[in-house]
Amino acid sequence: MKLFKIFQFAYLVFALLFLYDAITNWGESRAYASLLLGVLAVFMFFFRRKFNNKFDKNR
Repeated sequence: MKLFKIFQFAYLVFALLFLYDAITNWGESRAYASLLLGVLAVFMFFFRRKFNNKFDKNR
């Protein structure tokens, strides 16, 4: 189950990368897509964390 926790934190790494890309390219249309993907990655981190905690309690 440690592998799932590693992937869980990988979402935060990707969120930081997408948010950095959005900030550096703020004037371009690509920045909005990067911002959306960064927010989605943060949401996925919290979703996966809740799912993993629920899965660990049932075991």
